[in-house]
Amino acid sequence: MIDKLRSIFKVKELREKIGFVLLMLLVCRIGAYITVPGINGELILKSFRAAIGGGQNLFQFVDVFTGGAFAKMTLVALGVMPYITASIFIQLLMGLVPSFQREIRESGEAGKRKLGTWTRILTLLIAIFQSGLYAKQAIGFNIATPGIIFPEFIEVTAFGVPWLFYLITIVSMTTGTLFLMWIGEQITEKGIGNGMSMIISLGILSALPRTLGSIISGLNIDSQDAGQLTLTSLIVLSVIFVSIIVGTVMVLQGVRKIPIQYARRNVESTGHQAKTPFIPLKINFAGIMPVIFASSFLMFPATVSLLLKNYPIISKIAGFVAPGTNGYMIAFVSLIIIFTFLWTSMQFRPDQIASDMKKSGAFIPGVRQGKPTEEHIQHSMTRITCIGAFFLAFIAILPTIVGKLLAIDPTITQFFGGTSILILVGVILDSSKQIESHLIMQRYDGFMSQGKMTGKF
Repeated sequence: MIDKLRSIFKVKELREKIGFVLLMLLVCRIGAYITVPGINGELILKSFRAAIGGGQNLFQFVDVFTGGAFAKMTLVALGVMPYITASIFIQLLMGLVPSFQREIRESGEAGKRKLGTWTRILTLLIAIFQSGLYAKQAIGFNIATPGIIFPEFIEVTAFGVPWLFYLITIVSMTTGTLFLMWIGEQITEKGIGNGMSMIISLGILSALPRTLGSIISGLNIDSQDAGQLTLTSLIVLSVIFVSIIVGTVMVLQGVRKIPIQYARRNVESTGHQAKTPFIPLKINFAGIMPVIFASSFLMFPATVSLLLKNYPIISKIAGFVAPGTNGYMIAFVSLIIIFTFLWTSMQFRPDQIASDMKKSGAFIPGVRQGKPTEEHIQHSMTRITCIGAFFLAFIAILPTIVGKLLAIDPTITQFFGGTSILILVGVILDSSKQIESHLIMQRYDGFMSQGKMTGKF
């Protein structure tokens, strides 16, 4: 392992990319400690904790994904969730309107830029809407607990509305979200891994100290009385934790190999048995994106419900999909499966694969070239996607089920739960692949189990 890390930092370009990612993530964490101007961070945190209660609910889920910034009402309280939500709506639009999807694909890079522009505009609108609702909720907290908002901000009114506080909150939190979106794009472009996923992972990892504290407190080590968390529960949770990691790696790394042959190919005798070429179809082509999309989709009614709790129908919807409830598990599983198929259908191009195979003289044994090959690949992908989607959904809700059965603290199950671990493992695997690619390009063996440096540079 030490040799592998040494190999990584020997490559100047890779070293600069990793340093850039770490610097950007540090900036993200700094923003999580800067409260919106005019807000008493300690008082708003106490009011938020009292509002969400001690049970397991979606508001805690939102706070976990933002690294505690949501409860403290900081500049980055909304995190990158408005961007993820905007991406979901755009992807759904492309799935429901084939002509729109075809236009984007045929436009090439121009289509991607147009898609990115629309996503950013929608992110801006969602961030303005959510930050305005958050400002409204903060005013409600201030009425119950005076001092949360500094008087000089709340007393400036027009027609009975504290416009100055609304303006400052909306501008601050929206700017924070757009800044995180920009950082995520910069990490994706200039660093290693997917920037948005890394920012979410950073928020999850920031909850580690608090989670460890909850475990120690639950075990009640300093007392002879039994704690809320028993040793048996901890062992079961540890086994599930390891199982989820193993299962996640299997789902994200597993492929089905479809063998292919070439009509015209000269095979030279090299003394080694020629390897049979194949098409690798990933069991879970969408990766961890369905989990992120499903989580973000469920967070939206939670934030709206918290900020518009006077509307019973909204509160009822949020309560129905609160973590730990049957409604939550049904909705979460359904969304993961839907987004898995949606993302795969958007990104996977069997027609392009069949066309490229025909041009190169390749074919699948027993299947004619052209349309039959496309249909065979699509049918195979649909079947393995079905397996991958259900397995991914099962991994995501397994800790929730165990947490209910063993009555484990929601703080612990949310961190060691399937969603958090799926995202963390997925980000690590994606980043590792990119690092390995850089090492191979620089003639390093990187993370491969055999071989040494094959060249100098």
